[in-house]
Amino acid sequence: MFEGDALMRSFGAVLESADGDRARISLVVGEGMVQGHGTCHGGVIFALADAAFGVACNGGSDTAVAQHCTVTYLRPARQGERLTAEVSRRSGAGRSGVYDGTVTASDGTVVAEFRGVARRLPDRGI
Repeated sequence: MFEGDALMRSFGAVLESADGDRARISLVVGEGMVQGHGTCHGGVIFALADAAFGVACNGGSDTAVAQHCTVTYLRPARQGERLTAEVSRRSGAGRSGVYDGTVTASDGTVVAEFRGVARRLPDRGI
């Protein structure tokens, strides 16, 4: 999943760990990732968490896609900060799984909380 993610490659993101239904990805907020307030664009933070979610929910042999995702931003991130998203499976039933994640800055403060619902697809060769 991560190797095929062109957006994460363009951000210089690093897959730090992936273990079954858990993933950890980090990036350094670059100059091209800030918005008009001079802080990290919320879309970058969401994309980082979403990428970790994608790796976590595709850790097995089945193909899974996002059905619903939310992010709650708690504090701004600044250019030069390293952000890390860690997402893991919380629960599931049938073809659906619920994943929770946290995006933190390098000093450990929480930047955002993420929740994603994944849906496993029938084998269609995607």
